Amino acid sequence: MRIVRQRLDETDRRIAAALVASPRASWREVARCLGLSERTVVRRAAPLYADGTLRATVVRNPARFPHLVPLALRVRCRPGRIRRVAQALARRTDTVWVDILGGGDEICAVFFLEGAPARNTLLLRDLPATDAVGSWTTHTLLRVFPTAFRWTAGLLSPPELAALTPGPPPTGTRPFTPLGLDAPLITALAEDGRATYSDLARRAGTTALSARRRLETLLRCRVLRLATELDLALLGAHTEALLWISVRPGALQETAHTLSTHPHIRFCAATTGPANLLVAVAAADLDALYTFLTDTVGPLDGVTAVDTTPLLSTVKRTGLIRR
Repeated sequence: MRIVRQRLDETDRRIAAALVASPRASWREVARCLGLSERTVVRRAAPLYADGTLRATVVRNPARFPHLVPLALRVRCRPGRIRRVAQALARRTDTVWVDILGGGDEICAVFFLEGAPARNTLLLRDLPATDAVGSWTTHTLLRVFPTAFRWTAGLLSPPELAALTPGPPPTGTRPFTPLGLDAPLITALAEDGRATYSDLARRAGTTALSARRRLETLLRCRVLRLATELDLALLGAHTEALLWISVRPGALQETAHTLSTHPHIRFCAATTGPANLLVAVAAADLDALYTFLTDTVGPLDGVTAVDTTPLLSTVKRTGLIRR
Protein backbone atom coordinates (compact mmCIF):
# COMPACT_ATOMS: atom_id res chain seq x y z
CA MET A 1 0.00 0.00 0.00
CA ARG A 2 1.36 3.39 -0.99
CA ILE A 3 2.14 5.82 1.82
CA VAL A 4 1.12 9.38 0.97
CA ARG A 5 3.57 12.06 2.16
CA GLN A 6 2.85 13.88 5.38
CA ARG A 7 5.08 16.87 4.66
CA LEU A 8 7.01 18.46 1.81
CA ASP A 9 10.05 20.71 1.91
CA GLU A 10 10.05 24.12 0.25
CA THR A 11 11.33 22.88 -3.11
CA ASP A 12 8.78 20.04 -3.18
CA ARG A 13 6.01 22.49 -2.34
CA ARG A 14 6.92 24.86 -5.17
CA ILE A 15 7.13 22.00 -7.64
CA ALA A 16 3.75 20.70 -6.45
CA ALA A 17 2.26 24.21 -6.74
CA ALA A 18 3.53 24.44 -10.32
CA LEU A 19 1.85 21.12 -11.12
CA VAL A 20 -1.37 22.35 -9.52
CA ALA A 21 -1.24 25.40 -11.77
CA SER A 22 -0.37 23.35 -14.87
CA PRO A 23 -1.12 19.65 -14.33
CA ARG A 24 0.36 18.47 -17.65
CA ALA A 25 3.42 20.71 -17.61
CA SER A 26 6.57 18.90 -18.68
CA TRP A 27 9.47 18.50 -16.29
CA ARG A 28 11.41 20.94 -18.46
CA GLU A 29 8.64 23.58 -18.27
CA VAL A 30 8.44 23.26 -14.47
CA ALA A 31 12.23 23.48 -14.16
CA ARG A 32 12.42 26.58 -16.35
CA CYS A 33 9.58 28.25 -14.44
CA LEU A 34 11.08 27.63 -11.00
CA GLY A 35 14.74 28.13 -11.89
CA LEU A 36 15.63 24.51 -11.11
CA SER A 37 17.39 21.84 -13.10
CA GLU A 38 15.22 19.36 -14.96
CA ARG A 39 17.00 16.56 -13.09
CA THR A 40 15.93 18.10 -9.76
CA VAL A 41 12.30 18.36 -10.87
CA VAL A 42 12.22 14.72 -12.03
CA ARG A 43 13.91 13.51 -8.85
CA ARG A 44 11.46 15.42 -6.66
CA ALA A 45 8.19 15.14 -8.59
CA ALA A 46 8.19 11.61 -9.96
CA PRO A 47 8.08 9.99 -6.46
CA LEU A 48 5.18 12.29 -5.49
CA TYR A 49 3.12 10.81 -8.32
CA ALA A 50 4.39 7.30 -7.63
CA ASP A 51 3.20 7.29 -4.01
CA GLY A 52 -0.08 9.08 -4.73
CA THR A 53 0.79 12.35 -3.00
CA LEU A 54 0.05 14.04 -6.32
CA ARG A 55 -2.61 12.68 -8.67
CA ALA A 56 -3.40 14.20 -12.04
CA THR A 57 -6.92 14.00 -13.44
CA VAL A 58 -9.54 15.98 -15.35
CA VAL A 59 -12.95 17.34 -14.42
CA ARG A 60 -15.73 17.88 -16.92
CA ASN A 61 -17.29 21.31 -17.31
CA PRO A 62 -21.03 20.66 -16.86
CA ALA A 63 -21.84 23.73 -18.94
CA ARG A 64 -20.46 21.81 -21.95
CA PHE A 65 -22.47 18.66 -21.23
CA PRO A 66 -26.13 19.71 -21.43
CA HIS A 67 -27.38 16.43 -19.96
CA LEU A 68 -25.39 16.85 -16.74
CA VAL A 69 -27.13 18.26 -13.66
CA PRO A 70 -24.53 19.85 -11.33
CA LEU A 71 -25.71 19.93 -7.72
CA ALA A 72 -24.17 20.84 -4.38
CA LEU A 73 -25.86 19.09 -1.46
CA ARG A 74 -25.58 19.92 2.24
CA VAL A 75 -26.48 16.66 3.93
CA ARG A 76 -27.15 16.56 7.67
CA CYS A 77 -26.52 13.12 9.16
CA ARG A 78 -27.73 11.36 12.27
CA PRO A 79 -25.22 11.15 15.17
CA GLY A 80 -22.39 8.72 14.64
CA ARG A 81 -23.26 7.96 11.00
CA ILE A 82 -21.48 10.73 9.13
CA ARG A 83 -18.34 8.80 8.14
CA ARG A 84 -20.39 5.97 6.68
CA VAL A 85 -22.52 8.37 4.63
CA ALA A 86 -19.48 10.31 3.41
CA GLN A 87 -17.74 7.14 2.26
CA ALA A 88 -20.88 5.92 0.50
CA LEU A 89 -21.21 9.22 -1.34
CA ALA A 90 -17.52 9.17 -2.29
CA ARG A 91 -17.88 5.71 -3.86
CA ARG A 92 -20.52 7.04 -6.26
CA THR A 93 -19.13 7.74 -9.72
CA ASP A 94 -21.23 10.92 -10.02
CA THR A 95 -19.70 12.76 -7.03
CA VAL A 96 -16.90 15.23 -7.70
CA TRP A 97 -16.12 16.19 -4.13
CA VAL A 98 -17.23 15.07 -0.66
CA ASP A 99 -16.27 17.07 2.44
CA ILE A 100 -17.20 16.62 6.11
CA LEU A 101 -18.03 20.05 7.52
CA GLY A 102 -17.04 21.66 10.79
CA GLY A 103 -20.09 20.81 12.86
CA GLY A 104 -19.29 17.12 12.62
CA ASP A 105 -22.78 16.12 11.47
CA GLU A 106 -22.91 17.69 7.99
CA ILE A 107 -21.49 16.80 4.57
CA CYS A 108 -21.14 18.89 1.44
CA ALA A 109 -21.06 16.89 -1.79
CA VAL A 110 -20.96 18.10 -5.38
CA PHE A 111 -22.64 15.83 -7.93
CA PHE A 112 -22.55 15.79 -11.72
CA LEU A 113 -25.72 13.78 -12.26
CA GLU A 114 -26.50 12.12 -15.58
CA GLY A 115 -29.74 13.93 -16.34
CA ALA A 116 -32.98 14.80 -14.58
CA PRO A 117 -33.96 11.15 -13.91
CA ALA A 118 -30.70 10.61 -11.99
CA ARG A 119 -31.33 13.80 -10.02
CA ASN A 120 -34.85 12.71 -9.14
CA THR A 121 -33.67 9.25 -8.13
CA LEU A 122 -31.06 10.76 -5.80
CA LEU A 123 -33.38 13.31 -4.19
CA LEU A 124 -36.64 11.37 -4.16
CA ARG A 125 -35.46 7.81 -3.57
CA ASP A 126 -31.83 7.35 -2.52
CA LEU A 127 -31.52 10.03 0.15
CA PRO A 128 -34.96 9.48 1.74
CA ALA A 129 -34.24 5.74 1.92
CA THR A 130 -30.96 6.26 3.79
CA ASP A 131 -31.75 6.10 7.51
CA ALA A 132 -28.41 7.73 8.41
CA VAL A 133 -29.46 10.93 6.60
CA GLY A 134 -31.55 13.38 8.58
CA SER A 135 -32.10 16.21 6.08
CA TRP A 136 -30.49 17.98 3.16
CA THR A 137 -30.59 21.15 1.08
CA THR A 138 -30.02 21.21 -2.67
CA HIS A 139 -28.15 23.88 -4.60
CA THR A 140 -27.92 23.74 -8.40
CA LEU A 141 -24.63 25.13 -9.72
CA LEU A 142 -25.66 27.79 -12.22
CA ARG A 143 -22.19 28.99 -13.22
CA VAL A 144 -18.68 28.05 -12.16
CA PHE A 145 -16.08 30.83 -12.33
CA PRO A 146 -12.88 29.28 -13.71
CA THR A 147 -10.39 31.89 -12.49
CA ALA A 148 -10.63 30.34 -9.02
CA PHE A 149 -8.83 27.26 -10.34
CA ARG A 150 -5.54 29.18 -10.45
CA TRP A 151 -5.04 28.64 -6.69
CA THR A 152 -1.41 27.80 -5.81
CA ALA A 153 -1.20 28.63 -2.06
CA GLY A 154 0.79 31.75 -2.94
CA LEU A 155 3.89 29.62 -3.63
CA LEU A 156 4.34 30.96 -7.17
CA SER A 157 5.04 34.56 -8.07
CA PRO A 158 2.79 36.20 -10.68
CA PRO A 159 5.50 35.86 -13.40
CA GLU A 160 5.96 32.17 -12.53
CA LEU A 161 2.22 31.56 -12.65
CA ALA A 162 1.97 33.41 -15.96
CA ALA A 163 4.78 31.29 -17.41
CA LEU A 164 2.82 28.12 -16.66
CA THR A 165 -0.67 29.43 -17.40
CA PRO A 166 -0.44 32.13 -20.08
CA GLY A 167 -3.62 33.88 -18.97
CA PRO A 168 -7.20 33.48 -17.78
CA PRO A 169 -9.56 31.62 -20.09
CA PRO A 170 -11.12 33.78 -22.80
CA THR A 171 -14.56 35.16 -22.12
CA GLY A 172 -17.50 33.79 -24.03
CA THR A 173 -18.12 30.28 -25.31
CA ARG A 174 -16.26 28.87 -28.27
CA PRO A 175 -18.15 26.59 -30.70
CA PHE A 176 -17.67 22.94 -29.84
CA THR A 177 -18.71 19.76 -31.65
CA PRO A 178 -18.42 16.48 -29.70
CA LEU A 179 -16.56 13.59 -31.34
CA GLY A 180 -16.69 9.88 -30.76
CA LEU A 181 -13.17 9.77 -29.35
CA ASP A 182 -14.01 12.28 -26.60
CA ALA A 183 -15.51 9.75 -24.16
CA PRO A 184 -12.55 7.31 -24.08
CA LEU A 185 -10.14 10.25 -24.06
CA ILE A 186 -11.86 11.80 -21.04
CA THR A 187 -12.00 8.43 -19.26
CA ALA A 188 -8.28 7.90 -19.79
CA LEU A 189 -7.43 11.42 -18.57
CA ALA A 190 -9.64 11.04 -15.49
CA GLU A 191 -7.57 7.99 -14.55
CA ASP A 192 -4.24 9.70 -15.31
CA GLY A 193 -4.22 13.35 -16.28
CA ARG A 194 -0.54 13.09 -17.26
CA ALA A 195 -0.95 10.07 -19.54
CA THR A 196 1.25 10.28 -22.64
CA TYR A 197 -0.35 11.09 -25.97
CA SER A 198 0.56 7.57 -27.13
CA ASP A 199 -1.37 6.09 -24.20
CA LEU A 200 -4.31 8.41 -24.84
CA ALA A 201 -4.26 7.47 -28.52
CA ARG A 202 -4.32 3.77 -27.69
CA ARG A 203 -7.30 4.22 -25.36
CA ALA A 204 -9.19 6.38 -27.85
CA GLY A 205 -8.33 4.36 -30.96
CA THR A 206 -6.57 7.18 -32.76
CA THR A 207 -3.08 8.57 -33.37
CA ALA A 208 -0.94 10.40 -30.84
CA LEU A 209 -1.12 13.57 -32.94
CA SER A 210 -4.93 13.38 -33.09
CA ALA A 211 -5.12 12.76 -29.34
CA ARG A 212 -2.95 15.79 -28.67
CA ARG A 213 -4.94 18.05 -30.96
CA ARG A 214 -8.23 16.86 -29.52
CA LEU A 215 -7.09 17.41 -25.94
CA GLU A 216 -5.95 20.92 -26.86
CA THR A 217 -9.39 21.58 -28.36
CA LEU A 218 -11.20 20.22 -25.28
CA LEU A 219 -9.13 22.48 -23.02
CA ARG A 220 -9.36 25.54 -25.24
CA CYS A 221 -13.15 25.19 -25.48
CA ARG A 222 -13.34 24.65 -21.69
CA VAL A 223 -14.91 21.23 -22.04
CA LEU A 224 -12.40 19.85 -19.53
CA ARG A 225 -10.31 21.22 -16.69
CA LEU A 226 -6.99 19.62 -15.85
CA ALA A 227 -6.51 19.15 -12.10
CA THR A 228 -3.85 17.94 -9.67
CA GLU A 229 -5.30 16.42 -6.51
CA LEU A 230 -3.37 16.64 -3.24
CA ASP A 231 -3.86 17.44 0.43
CA LEU A 232 -3.75 21.25 0.46
CA ALA A 233 -2.15 21.21 3.91
CA LEU A 234 1.03 19.97 2.20
CA LEU A 235 1.23 23.38 0.52
CA GLY A 236 0.65 25.25 3.78
CA ALA A 237 -3.14 25.66 3.58
CA HIS A 238 -4.15 24.29 6.99
CA THR A 239 -7.59 25.93 7.10
CA GLU A 240 -10.27 25.20 4.52
CA ALA A 241 -13.82 26.45 4.63
CA LEU A 242 -16.94 26.72 2.50
CA LEU A 243 -18.71 30.06 2.37
CA TRP A 244 -22.41 30.07 1.53
CA ILE A 245 -22.86 33.73 0.58
CA SER A 246 -26.10 35.60 -0.07
CA VAL A 247 -25.60 38.34 -2.67
CA ARG A 248 -28.02 40.80 -4.20
CA PRO A 249 -28.79 39.45 -7.71
CA GLY A 250 -27.62 42.64 -9.39
CA ALA A 251 -24.22 42.33 -7.70
CA LEU A 252 -23.75 38.58 -8.13
CA GLN A 253 -21.53 38.69 -11.23
CA GLU A 254 -19.21 41.38 -9.89
CA THR A 255 -18.99 39.77 -6.44
CA ALA A 256 -18.20 36.36 -7.90
CA HIS A 257 -15.51 37.82 -10.15
CA THR A 258 -13.91 39.68 -7.25
CA LEU A 259 -13.83 36.62 -5.02
CA SER A 260 -12.82 34.11 -7.70
CA THR A 261 -9.64 36.05 -8.46
CA HIS A 262 -8.51 36.15 -4.81
CA PRO A 263 -5.47 33.93 -4.07
CA HIS A 264 -7.29 32.13 -1.21
CA ILE A 265 -10.16 30.94 -3.43
CA ARG A 266 -10.00 27.50 -5.01
CA PHE A 267 -13.65 27.24 -6.15
CA CYS A 268 -16.44 29.75 -6.80
CA ALA A 269 -19.90 29.09 -8.23
CA ALA A 270 -23.28 30.82 -8.46
CA THR A 271 -26.02 28.55 -7.11
CA THR A 272 -29.71 28.28 -6.41
CA GLY A 273 -30.96 27.98 -2.85
CA PRO A 274 -30.92 30.14 0.29
CA ALA A 275 -27.41 31.36 -0.59
CA ASN A 276 -26.60 32.13 -4.21
CA LEU A 277 -22.80 31.96 -4.15
CA LEU A 278 -20.70 28.98 -3.01
CA VAL A 279 -17.02 29.73 -2.37
CA ALA A 280 -14.28 27.35 -1.20
CA VAL A 281 -11.44 29.01 0.72
CA ALA A 282 -7.99 27.55 1.44
CA ALA A 283 -5.96 29.70 3.84
CA ALA A 284 -2.83 29.23 5.93
CA ASP A 285 -4.63 29.30 9.28
CA LEU A 286 -7.69 30.59 11.13
CA ASP A 287 -6.24 34.08 11.38
CA ALA A 288 -5.82 34.22 7.60
CA LEU A 289 -9.42 33.06 7.17
CA TYR A 290 -10.60 35.76 9.57
CA THR A 291 -8.65 38.41 7.68
CA PHE A 292 -10.14 37.21 4.40
CA LEU A 293 -13.67 37.45 5.81
CA THR A 294 -13.18 40.92 7.30
CA ASP A 295 -10.96 42.55 4.68
CA THR A 296 -12.14 40.92 1.44
CA VAL A 297 -15.73 39.72 1.94
CA GLY A 298 -16.76 42.36 4.45
CA PRO A 299 -16.38 45.43 2.19
CA LEU A 300 -18.39 43.91 -0.69
CA ASP A 301 -21.59 45.96 -0.94
CA GLY A 302 -23.64 43.23 -2.57
CA VAL A 303 -23.12 40.67 0.21
CA THR A 304 -26.04 40.43 2.62
CA ALA A 305 -25.12 37.29 4.61
CA VAL A 306 -22.31 34.74 4.95
CA ASP A 307 -22.47 31.22 6.40
CA THR A 308 -18.90 30.03 7.07
CA THR A 309 -18.44 26.28 7.49
CA PRO A 310 -14.89 24.99 8.15
CA LEU A 311 -13.92 21.62 6.68
CA LEU A 312 -13.05 18.83 9.09
CA SER A 313 -12.09 16.23 6.51
CA THR A 314 -11.99 15.73 2.75
CA VAL A 315 -13.16 12.33 1.54
CA LYS A 316 -13.17 13.01 -2.21
CA ARG A 317 -11.80 15.82 -4.34
CA THR A 318 -11.78 16.35 -8.15
CA GLY A 319 -13.46 12.96 -8.53
CA LEU A 320 -10.72 11.08 -6.65
CA ILE A 321 -11.20 9.41 -3.27
CA ARG A 322 -8.69 10.52 -0.64
CA ARG A 323 -6.65 7.89 1.16
